[in-house]
Amino acid sequence: MLLLALIVFAITMIYFFLAKRASKYIKLLAIQGGLLFVIALINLMEINLFGLLLILLETLLVKAIIIPWFLNKLRRSNSINRMEESRIPVFYSILIMTGIIIACFASGYFIENQFIQLRFFTVALSTIVGGIYFIIIFNNIFNHIIGFLIMENGAFLLSLAVGGEFPFLVSMAVLIDLLMAFLVLGVFINKIGNTFDSMSLTSLSNLKD
Repeated sequence: MLLLALIVFAITMIYFFLAKRASKYIKLLAIQGGLLFVIALINLMEINLFGLLLILLETLLVKAIIIPWFLNKLRRSNSINRMEESRIPVFYSILIMTGIIIACFASGYFIENQFIQLRFFTVALSTIVGGIYFIIIFNNIFNHIIGFLIMENGAFLLSLAVGGEFPFLVSMAVLIDLLMAFLVLGVFINKIGNTFDSMSLTSLSNLKD
């Protein structure tokens, strides 16, 4: 079950580059949040109850429900529907993302550390790199936020890679995760549509000191 959830999670990374509408991105983020809930539930049953509840609260409530709801609200208020084309054609982006996943899984064979769970580490690394690539190929602020949240999900998986040995580290990662998510979503992005007519990064070039 755990391996299946990780495989599906990796597959969602490819679908991010196939989607053309903002609503699809949001649904994929909600799916990733649900998968993180399943993964955390299966893997972290042995840590203290408070830490487990905190992690499950973040994955199920925040990542799978609250953040998608907030993004949908942002999408409607700014009339964000079909996203602009990326700098790289979709076909090549899918090949690149597939290559990233394969390379990250291959790199896991060269890591020998008893404290790291490689199945989490490899998926986490491919998610973080995929999120960075997603940000690079788009010139739209909304896409950049999606990319940041993808990277955030990867960082959560990365914390699970050592969660069995360092449960306190996982709990701290959750707190930072929550702080950064609401800092970006609540303070910065919700103001963009009220200031500019476009969500393109070129709009920010009009800002002056």
